[in-house]
Amino acid sequence: MTRIRIGVCTILVSLLPLQGCATLGEIARTLTNLKRLQFRLEGIVDSSLAGISLAGKSEVGDFSISDGINLLAAFRSKRLPARFLLKVGARNPNDGSGGSTRTTSTLTRFDWRLLIDDRPTISGGIDRPLEIPGTGQSTTIPLRVELDLYEFFGNRGYDDLLDLALALGGKNGDVSRVALDARPSVSTPLGEIAYPEPITIVSREFR
Repeated sequence: MTRIRIGVCTILVSLLPLQGCATLGEIARTLTNLKRLQFRLEGIVDSSLAGISLAGKSEVGDFSISDGINLLAAFRSKRLPARFLLKVGARNPNDGSGGSTRTTSTLTRFDWRLLIDDRPTISGGIDRPLEIPGTGQSTTIPLRVELDLYEFFGNRGYDDLLDLALALGGKNGDVSRVALDARPSVSTPLGEIAYPEPITIVSREFR
Protein backbone atom coordinates (compact mmCIF):
# COMPACT_ATOMS: atom_id res chain seq x y z
CA MET A 1 0.00 0.00 0.00
CA THR A 2 3.06 2.32 0.06
CA ARG A 3 2.40 3.55 -3.47
CA ILE A 4 -1.20 4.44 -2.60
CA ARG A 5 -0.09 6.37 0.45
CA ILE A 6 2.62 8.31 -1.43
CA GLY A 7 0.25 9.22 -4.24
CA VAL A 8 -2.47 10.29 -1.85
CA CYS A 9 -0.08 12.35 0.24
CA THR A 10 0.74 14.34 -2.90
CA ILE A 11 -2.97 14.91 -3.50
CA LEU A 12 -3.51 15.93 0.11
CA VAL A 13 -0.76 18.53 -0.09
CA SER A 14 -2.34 20.01 -3.22
CA LEU A 15 -5.71 20.15 -1.47
CA LEU A 16 -4.47 21.83 1.70
CA PRO A 17 -5.57 25.35 0.66
CA LEU A 18 -9.04 24.00 -0.20
CA GLN A 19 -9.82 21.56 2.59
CA GLY A 20 -10.32 21.98 6.31
CA CYS A 21 -8.54 19.93 8.94
CA ALA A 22 -11.65 17.87 9.66
CA THR A 23 -11.97 16.86 6.00
CA LEU A 24 -8.29 15.94 5.76
CA GLY A 25 -8.62 13.85 8.90
CA GLU A 26 -11.58 12.02 7.38
CA ILE A 27 -9.58 11.32 4.22
CA ALA A 28 -6.62 10.01 6.23
CA ARG A 29 -8.88 7.66 8.21
CA THR A 30 -10.51 6.40 5.01
CA LEU A 31 -7.13 5.61 3.46
CA THR A 32 -6.16 3.66 6.57
CA ASN A 33 -9.36 1.64 6.20
CA LEU A 34 -8.52 0.91 2.58
CA LYS A 35 -5.25 -0.64 3.67
CA ARG A 36 -7.05 -2.93 6.09
CA LEU A 37 -9.70 -4.39 3.78
CA GLN A 38 -9.04 -8.14 3.51
CA PHE A 39 -10.30 -11.01 1.35
CA ARG A 40 -10.47 -14.81 1.48
CA LEU A 41 -12.08 -17.56 -0.61
CA GLU A 42 -14.82 -19.24 1.42
CA GLY A 43 -16.33 -21.90 -0.82
CA ILE A 44 -17.83 -23.09 -4.09
CA VAL A 45 -21.55 -23.85 -4.37
CA ASP A 46 -24.24 -24.38 -7.01
CA SER A 47 -21.90 -26.20 -9.41
CA SER A 48 -22.76 -27.86 -12.70
CA LEU A 49 -20.88 -29.42 -15.61
CA ALA A 50 -22.39 -29.38 -19.10
CA GLY A 51 -25.71 -28.52 -17.46
CA ILE A 52 -25.54 -31.45 -15.01
CA SER A 53 -25.58 -30.64 -11.30
CA LEU A 54 -22.55 -31.73 -9.28
CA ALA A 55 -24.37 -31.43 -5.94
CA GLY A 56 -23.88 -34.52 -3.78
CA LYS A 57 -21.48 -36.17 -6.25
CA SER A 58 -17.98 -37.20 -5.22
CA GLU A 59 -16.92 -39.64 -7.97
CA VAL A 60 -17.66 -40.56 -11.58
CA GLY A 61 -19.87 -43.46 -10.48
CA ASP A 62 -22.33 -41.00 -8.92
CA PHE A 63 -23.48 -39.85 -12.37
CA SER A 64 -26.42 -41.60 -14.01
CA ILE A 65 -25.94 -43.44 -17.30
CA SER A 66 -27.69 -40.67 -19.22
CA ASP A 67 -25.55 -38.03 -17.49
CA GLY A 68 -22.44 -39.98 -18.42
CA ILE A 69 -23.52 -40.15 -22.05
CA ASN A 70 -24.16 -36.40 -22.15
CA LEU A 71 -20.85 -35.58 -20.48
CA LEU A 72 -18.90 -37.78 -22.88
CA ALA A 73 -20.70 -36.21 -25.85
CA ALA A 74 -19.80 -32.74 -24.55
CA PHE A 75 -16.15 -33.75 -24.16
CA ARG A 76 -16.01 -35.21 -27.68
CA SER A 77 -17.41 -31.93 -29.01
CA LYS A 78 -14.47 -30.23 -27.25
CA ARG A 79 -16.71 -28.29 -24.93
CA LEU A 80 -17.22 -28.91 -21.21
CA PRO A 81 -18.88 -25.81 -19.73
CA ALA A 82 -18.70 -25.50 -15.96
CA ARG A 83 -20.73 -23.12 -13.82
CA PHE A 84 -20.46 -22.39 -10.11
CA LEU A 85 -20.81 -19.69 -7.49
CA LEU A 86 -17.52 -18.70 -5.87
CA LYS A 87 -18.00 -17.16 -2.42
CA VAL A 88 -15.39 -14.54 -1.54
CA GLY A 89 -15.26 -13.26 2.02
CA ALA A 90 -14.43 -9.57 2.51
CA ARG A 91 -13.49 -8.33 5.98
CA ASN A 92 -13.26 -4.76 7.22
CA PRO A 93 -11.72 -4.95 10.71
CA ASN A 94 -12.36 -1.27 11.52
CA ASP A 95 -14.94 -2.14 14.17
CA GLY A 96 -14.14 0.62 16.65
CA SER A 97 -11.94 -1.54 18.88
CA GLY A 98 -8.36 -0.69 19.78
CA GLY A 99 -8.94 3.01 19.32
CA SER A 100 -9.88 2.74 15.65
CA THR A 101 -12.94 4.41 14.13
CA ARG A 102 -15.79 2.12 13.11
CA THR A 103 -16.12 2.68 9.38
CA THR A 104 -17.97 1.13 6.45
CA SER A 105 -15.91 0.71 3.27
CA THR A 106 -17.60 0.60 -0.14
CA LEU A 107 -16.10 -1.78 -2.65
CA THR A 108 -16.77 -0.06 -5.98
CA ARG A 109 -14.85 -2.39 -8.30
CA PHE A 110 -13.45 -5.88 -7.94
CA ASP A 111 -11.64 -6.89 -11.12
CA TRP A 112 -10.58 -10.53 -10.84
CA ARG A 113 -8.91 -13.35 -12.73
CA LEU A 114 -9.61 -16.97 -11.77
CA LEU A 115 -6.77 -19.44 -11.29
CA ILE A 116 -7.42 -23.18 -11.11
CA ASP A 117 -4.48 -25.36 -10.10
CA ASP A 118 -2.34 -22.20 -10.55
CA ARG A 119 -3.43 -21.81 -14.19
CA PRO A 120 -5.00 -18.45 -15.18
CA THR A 121 -8.45 -18.82 -16.78
CA ILE A 122 -11.27 -16.29 -17.09
CA SER A 123 -11.67 -12.73 -15.78
CA GLY A 124 -14.62 -10.78 -14.41
CA GLY A 125 -15.85 -8.20 -11.92
CA ILE A 126 -18.80 -7.26 -9.71
CA ASP A 127 -22.13 -5.90 -10.96
CA ARG A 128 -22.59 -3.18 -8.35
CA PRO A 129 -20.84 -1.54 -5.39
CA LEU A 130 -20.84 -3.50 -2.16
CA GLU A 131 -20.64 -2.10 1.36
CA ILE A 132 -18.25 -3.85 3.77
CA PRO A 133 -19.32 -2.78 7.29
CA GLY A 134 -16.70 -2.32 10.00
CA THR A 135 -17.93 -5.15 12.21
CA GLY A 136 -14.94 -7.49 11.97
CA GLN A 137 -17.27 -10.04 10.39
CA SER A 138 -16.95 -11.40 6.87
CA THR A 139 -19.23 -10.11 4.10
CA THR A 140 -19.77 -12.50 1.20
CA ILE A 141 -19.10 -11.38 -2.37
CA PRO A 142 -20.84 -13.90 -4.68
CA LEU A 143 -19.05 -14.36 -8.00
CA ARG A 144 -20.90 -16.27 -10.70
CA VAL A 145 -18.27 -18.16 -12.69
CA GLU A 146 -18.79 -19.72 -16.13
CA LEU A 147 -15.89 -21.27 -18.03
CA ASP A 148 -15.15 -24.09 -20.45
CA LEU A 149 -12.94 -26.60 -18.67
CA TYR A 150 -12.01 -28.17 -21.99
CA GLU A 151 -10.60 -24.88 -23.25
CA PHE A 152 -8.10 -24.69 -20.39
CA PHE A 153 -7.61 -28.32 -19.36
CA GLY A 154 -8.65 -30.41 -22.36
CA ASN A 155 -5.19 -31.95 -22.61
CA ARG A 156 -5.79 -33.79 -19.33
CA GLY A 157 -8.32 -36.18 -20.82
CA TYR A 158 -11.93 -37.01 -20.05
CA ASP A 159 -11.53 -38.76 -16.68
CA ASP A 160 -9.17 -36.12 -15.31
CA LEU A 161 -11.55 -33.33 -16.34
CA LEU A 162 -14.45 -35.00 -14.50
CA ASP A 163 -12.23 -35.47 -11.46
CA LEU A 164 -11.26 -31.79 -11.61
CA ALA A 165 -14.88 -30.65 -11.83
CA LEU A 166 -15.87 -32.87 -8.90
CA ALA A 167 -12.86 -31.71 -6.88
CA LEU A 168 -13.99 -28.12 -7.31
CA GLY A 169 -17.76 -28.32 -7.04
CA GLY A 170 -18.70 -31.81 -5.96
CA LYS A 171 -19.71 -33.13 -2.56
CA ASN A 172 -16.15 -32.84 -1.24
CA GLY A 173 -15.27 -29.70 -3.16
CA ASP A 174 -11.86 -28.21 -2.38
CA VAL A 175 -11.69 -24.44 -2.84
CA SER A 176 -7.95 -24.56 -2.09
CA ARG A 177 -7.39 -25.51 -5.74
CA VAL A 178 -8.76 -22.10 -6.72
CA ALA A 179 -7.27 -18.62 -6.32
CA LEU A 180 -8.15 -15.13 -7.50
CA ASP A 181 -5.83 -12.42 -8.73
CA ALA A 182 -7.93 -9.36 -7.89
CA ARG A 183 -7.61 -5.60 -7.96
CA PRO A 184 -10.17 -4.02 -5.63
CA SER A 185 -11.21 -0.37 -5.79
CA VAL A 186 -12.72 1.43 -2.80
CA SER A 187 -14.71 4.64 -2.57
CA THR A 188 -13.07 7.47 -0.58
CA PRO A 189 -13.70 11.21 -0.14
CA LEU A 190 -11.13 11.67 -2.93
CA GLY A 191 -13.08 9.42 -5.26
CA GLU A 192 -12.40 5.86 -6.28
CA ILE A 193 -8.95 4.52 -5.33
CA ALA A 194 -7.71 1.22 -6.76
CA TYR A 195 -5.11 -1.02 -5.20
CA PRO A 196 -1.86 -0.24 -7.07
CA GLU A 197 -1.21 -3.92 -7.79
CA PRO A 198 -3.39 -7.06 -7.86
CA ILE A 199 -3.57 -9.22 -4.74
CA THR A 200 -3.81 -13.01 -4.78
CA ILE A 201 -6.81 -14.25 -2.77
CA VAL A 202 -6.73 -17.80 -1.41
CA SER A 203 -8.75 -19.90 1.04
CA ARG A 204 -6.08 -20.34 3.72
CA GLU A 205 -6.14 -16.81 5.15
CA PHE A 206 -7.46 -13.29 4.79
CA ARG A 207 -5.18 -11.10 2.68
